[in-house]
Amino acid sequence: MIRINLVAGERRGVKAAGRSFDLGQKMTVIGSLIVLVTVLLLGWRYWALGQQETQLSADFDAARREETRLGEVLQQVSDFENQRTQLQQRVALIDELRRGQNAPVHMIDQISRSLPEMTWLVAVRQEGYDITIEGRSTTLSSLSDFVGNLEATRYFQRPVEIVESEVVAGQKDGADLIDFTIRGKFQMSGLEPAAGAKPGAPAKGGN
Repeated sequence: MIRINLVAGERRGVKAAGRSFDLGQKMTVIGSLIVLVTVLLLGWRYWALGQQETQLSADFDAARREETRLGEVLQQVSDFENQRTQLQQRVALIDELRRGQNAPVHMIDQISRSLPEMTWLVAVRQEGYDITIEGRSTTLSSLSDFVGNLEATRYFQRPVEIVESEVVAGQKDGADLIDFTIRGKFQMSGLEPAAGAKPGAPAKGGN
């Protein structure tokens, strides 16, 4: 008589099905974990990018504010430079005017000191630093001495030019006279000697 153990076959089938079920559960859990980790990584990356964007935006705003502040500082520096330049120009103008107040006195004094004997002045005209002197002299040597005396001062630049000279008859059979016009440049400061001038004692004035 033949016996067949059906219970053992059922047990083997149940064990095989159980093993298949456990493997499927494990794969499902592993897949779920992979999906979860991926979602977490993507979420963290998105959050990190958001943080970086926020920081970059804050840095950009701070840079814009710093640029605006530096622009205002540069404008203030430019305004200060302009004000300093204007003040320097005003100070220079005041100094020039202050020197110019004494210039006519020095000019007349030097012309008078340089005037030789028998030489007379008719007119003295000043246009800026240019001086034109008209006068009369009895001799050409007196006129030459007058020009040389002016050039020897510290107040007239070389050359002092004789623009015009003309011999005119004297009155009532008197000696002939020389009408002259000379022109020179007067140094307002009177501090530095004219180029090529030799200091010396000019002749005293005449009549």
